[in-house]
Parts: sequence; C-alpha cells; structure tokens
Amino acid sequence: MGAAVQQSADSGRRRGRRRGRAQPMAEINVTPFVDVMLVLLIIFMVAAPLLTVGVPVDLPKTAANALPSDSEEPLTVTLTGDGRVQIQTTDVARAELIGKLRAIAAERSSDRVFLRADGGIPYAQVMQVMGALNAGGFSNVGLVTDTGGPTLDEGGE
Repeated sequence: MGAAVQQSADSGRRRGRRRGRAQPMAEINVTPFVDVMLVLLIIFMVAAPLLTVGVPVDLPKTAANALPSDSEEPLTVTLTGDGRVQIQTTDVARAELIGKLRAIAAERSSDRVFLRADGGIPYAQVMQVMGALNAGGFSNVGLVTDTGGPTLDEGGE
C-alpha cells in the first residue's frame, strides 16, 4: 500500500518551522483492496453456475418452474443415453447403487436428490432408479428437465 503525504494544519502559524513541511500519513488506503474484492466477487458470481455437473444428457422439455435450491450442494443422479448410472460424475454399477446411496444419505442433512434422465431412456428404467433412490434414503426426488417445453393448457403451444 502506498503512503500519502499530508500537509500540517498549523504550518502557517508557527514561524520557527519551514512552510509546507510534509508529515507521513499513517492511514491505509483501502480503495484498491475494495476494488479487487469487488472484481473477485463478480468473477465468482459468473463462475459459480458453470461449476454444476457436466454430463451430457438430452433432457426432456417441460413448462415446469425450477425447484428452490438449498444451502447444501445438491446430489445429482444421472441416467445417460447409453444406460449408465452416475452419482454426480462417478459411474456406479446398478447393483451397487442402493448401497452407495445409503452411505451418502448417512452423511447428508438433506434427503433431496435431483434425477437427470436422458429423454430416450425407457420409463421403466427411470422408475427403477427412482425406486433405488427411495430405498437408498432419498424420498425427496426432483426430476430435472429443460425449460421451454410444450404446455398442456388449452391455448397450448
């Protein structure tokens, strides 16, 4: 941080001293620090949405609104187009799914889980995974879709 120089307030009244004698100022200038903090805040606000799970899945489109988010990072289970099951980004065998979910549920305070399933997956496979989620201790299952899909109202799109 830079040190500034301050003029003495009584420099013109005393005759024994030189005029304009500079004294070092003992205050820290926090403006650059605040500027850097604001830039970092903006960077993190822009980067945070990009840190979500990045498994490519062709989600079905619906007219439903998004679910409210919790303070805890949401657990995401994904069914890919080729039939693989993933917890966050880790592949899990279907036979081991319930055991892993029970271990995760024991460590988490929330029973909310988001299920992402490719639109081409048969409905029976999605229901099997939802049953495994329930058996694993997650009763609050949110189905993830893309917005902007068709609506079922009479004026429908």
